[in-house]
Amino acid sequence: MPTAAESSPLIQPIGVDETPRLQPEAKSRRLTSLQERATFTTQPEKARHERFIRESIDLLLKEAVFECSNENSKVLEWRSPNDLAKEIDLKVAAEGETHDKLLQLLSKVVRFSVKTGHPHFVNQLFSSLDPYGLVGQWATDALNGSVYTYEVAPVFTLMEEEVLQSMREILGWCTDGKDEGDSIFCPGGSMANGYAISCARYNAFPQVKTQGLHGLPRLSLFTSEDAHYSVCKMASLLGLGSDSVHLVKCNSKGQMDANHLEDSIQASLNSGEMPFMVSATAGTTVIGAFDPLPRIADICDKYKLWFHVDAAWGGGALISKKHRHLLSGIERADSVTWNPHKLLSAPQQCSTFHVRKGKGTKEAPGILSATHSTSATYLFQKDKFYDTNLDTGDKHVQCGRRPDVMKFWFMWKAKGTNGLEKHIDTVFENAAYFTEQIRKREGFKLVVEEPECTNVCFWYIPPSLRGKEDTDGYTEKLHKVAPKIKERMMRNGTMMITYQPQGTLPNFFRLVIQNSSLTHVDMDFFITEIERLGKDL
Repeated sequence: MPTAAESSPLIQPIGVDETPRLQPEAKSRRLTSLQERATFTTQPEKARHERFIRESIDLLLKEAVFECSNENSKVLEWRSPNDLAKEIDLKVAAEGETHDKLLQLLSKVVRFSVKTGHPHFVNQLFSSLDPYGLVGQWATDALNGSVYTYEVAPVFTLMEEEVLQSMREILGWCTDGKDEGDSIFCPGGSMANGYAISCARYNAFPQVKTQGLHGLPRLSLFTSEDAHYSVCKMASLLGLGSDSVHLVKCNSKGQMDANHLEDSIQASLNSGEMPFMVSATAGTTVIGAFDPLPRIADICDKYKLWFHVDAAWGGGALISKKHRHLLSGIERADSVTWNPHKLLSAPQQCSTFHVRKGKGTKEAPGILSATHSTSATYLFQKDKFYDTNLDTGDKHVQCGRRPDVMKFWFMWKAKGTNGLEKHIDTVFENAAYFTEQIRKREGFKLVVEEPECTNVCFWYIPPSLRGKEDTDGYTEKLHKVAPKIKERMMRNGTMMITYQPQGTLPNFFRLVIQNSSLTHVDMDFFITEIERLGKDL
């Protein structure tokens, strides 16, 4: 019986190392077939889609990239929910739209979205629009990959290995050329902290993977009262319950009180609980405080507890020789959360989780694999023709996983570690300048006199409240100032900065600086604009 190649004149015979090639006649037929496809198909067709895609990219470059990052434009055009629904046709219908209508819709989406790449967007722990990261992000979407096996994502798999190992080296875990650690990309810092709890629990009680919590003592973990809420949320998700999380007091700088931590651990033991983990924070969400990692590491060693550091925000300071001392002691952590999309300004989202001693083998899987693997045979066959240690997907809770590494790798390749260090040093210098201007300016008061990171927290006190700190109702009145200024700011579209209360403190502003294109002129503008918007309150 003739082979398929022998019976088909359209396919050339190939050798073992060759690739099938279509004859010109087959190419012609294929092109004609593509041109005739209906609009509901998902394959891009050059004749039908190239112009639309190019015009869409041109629109995004003009309106979303360059206009949105121009300080003379607005950070946003505010609309109420009802009015916004009238501006954009959000309804989906039985029939599709024309390309022209789609371009109009795209333009409106850009127009009424918050411009997070704008120099005056200082509202969240992410901002700016890195051009190299953006190209990496677009490449990721164009390739539409998913990272779980080497055969499906060969380039992205090796890219992840390189970037994550480099991050472990920066953490101080690769000594004498030895790297015993392991790392993964995660869909956000909250999930990374969830991985930490999961690994720590498995480390203490391996049977939990198959038997669950049945028969175990009541487990307890510890984090600061200013830590990210994801620690409590993930404890609930993992079946431990939020009551299992003991919140440790912070000092006046927002740092975990190590003495209270040890007292809390001892109290937990005395109540019959089983402590298994401490989650310290390197750069708290609001104040930007760095917990005393060496002291916490000593306590974890004493009580044999898993030591996790949530450096989602502050981890970027490790890149800088001038500022990495803030995370001194992180090299002793069992696990670390670190989000490059925060202080390093990679595009959203780009989050990583690292374990110091987690590298495994086929015979003895590392902690990530041991905790989460299920060995799905339709993906993770062990008889593949390549090294299946590169099939990293079984270490993850997810199956399909976006290649978040590409944007960060492309940024790192473009700028080098030296460029990333200059970025970090610049944002810290701007934060120091802004802090000094707040000290000097009448009507402004710092929440923390010496901010450790690049979030600077402060109150604006309008003329009507100055000198009245000891009068009845002062705190309640001050509490209302920041929300009112924020409302005016949003309606004007001039800048975006967040506010919040903390503990017994009334609402205060939190300026977050991570855009290294900002200058002292921008710092001065933030102060002057807040003053302009609130001086009549």
